[in-house]
Amino acid sequence: MTATSFGLSDPGLRSDLANRVGEAVYSGVPRPLNSPALAALIPDFDGLIAGLDEIDRSVIDAASRLKVIARYGVGVDRVDLEAARARGIVVTNTPGANAGAVAELTIGLMLSLARSIPETNFATRAGGWPRVSGLALEGKTVGLLGFGTIGKEVARRISAFNCTTIAFDPKPDHIAAGKYGVTLASRDFVVRQSDFLSLHLPALPETDSMVDFAFLSQMKPGSFLINTARGELVDEGALFTALQRGHLRGAAIDSWRKEPPGADNPLLSLPQVLATPHMGSHTDVAANAMGRMAMQNCIAVLSGEKPANVVS
Repeated sequence: MTATSFGLSDPGLRSDLANRVGEAVYSGVPRPLNSPALAALIPDFDGLIAGLDEIDRSVIDAASRLKVIARYGVGVDRVDLEAARARGIVVTNTPGANAGAVAELTIGLMLSLARSIPETNFATRAGGWPRVSGLALEGKTVGLLGFGTIGKEVARRISAFNCTTIAFDPKPDHIAAGKYGVTLASRDFVVRQSDFLSLHLPALPETDSMVDFAFLSQMKPGSFLINTARGELVDEGALFTALQRGHLRGAAIDSWRKEPPGADNPLLSLPQVLATPHMGSHTDVAANAMGRMAMQNCIAVLSGEKPANVVS
């Protein structure tokens, strides 16, 4: 069984998969499956090519034949790795396949915040002609919390805007930092100095709700927060307060704690919040790359071979 987007922009992926396995079933649901829906389907399958589907213990327990969960993207926080390991189910991911796409969205969100692009678009369409003084990225400080594959792709692209780029990563890559003109620094320094602070860390116990009241109070007054990483990183109540009080000028959120966040999410009531539906990896190039890597990982396990990208 495959994720919703598998092969949609490259039909060759589906034909390749069909030629390699006995039967392939494609999800007809235009969104990630929750655990009850997936648990009802999973007993029939030997392999799962998964997107952002919720694969908790109830799904693993129902998966009587499952041998592999081949995850799109790098994050596996929606997979119960312990339950999969206990059942001998191999979990794989596709590191780096969507890095360029997420980096492009990150910079697009920065520009949209800096130049008020969404608001002025709607105002002009409504017959207005607003006079808006935007901010240039040139001369500003862009901070990256996380300097892994995606953070490096953001740094590579943002260097063309003639801004200062600083970054924190638990495992600093000094060679890449030198290559892209990035200054590596402590987390607190990056938080305090950034005009645009972009999150690129994984969802881990130590990063859960790291963007809390104390974190946000350290951010530069009038700065912007961009989250294209994981919703679990941000205490949404604390962010709402920081924005409502005007300490932050704006925020762009692509990843949410609850997805979809729901119309009653307080952040969506704020005009200075730019909201997108976890679409960072949703480009033709990224989807095809993730799909092919996930398919290769899945087929390797089903063929009794070792896949290239084993998580568990």
